[in-house]
Amino acid sequence: MALEIRYVPSPIGFTHNVIYSALANASGRMQYYKEEIGEPRVRIGRNEFISAYNTLDIIALKPVQAPAPVFQLRFYAIKNRERNKLPV
Repeated sequence: MALEIRYVPSPIGFTHNVIYSALANASGRMQYYKEEIGEPRVRIGRNEFISAYNTLDIIALKPVQAPAPVFQLRFYAIKNRERNKLPV
């Protein structure tokens, strides 16, 4: 029995420079990715994903809706806010 997670996007735009994703593959094993602005998506380890989640300035969280009953997550963050001076 799959539950549908209802996601309501924010009407307020935001600036980010990195996206981290935790996605399940066909066997159910989690795979973690990092996408920086202007760079291709790179597969990363679980520890790097957890460290980023715990230390970066997270701007938005988005549960990825999939037909399978597996929870998947994407979060948008700002790295080095002082150096980049990105507005929120």
